[in-house]
Amino acid sequence: MTTFVVPDMSCGHCKAAVEKAVAKLDAQARVTVDLDTKIVEVEGTPTPEAVVAALDAEGYPASVRA
Repeated sequence: MTTFVVPDMSCGHCKAAVEKAVAKLDAQARVTVDLDTKIVEVEGTPTPEAVVAALDAEGYPASVRA
């Protein structure tokens, strides 16, 4: 599982957009979005770099949480 910080998320639309962006990379990936903490956890085959690029493309700059 990889954890990402996505500071620009604030609503249900943001959550859905993030989930959809990851699903495009891996339809079987498990995505957990916490709007309060701005944390997204992804369990599946996408590389962290691919997830960051996909979220950036959707307008949600992200970084891997250390």
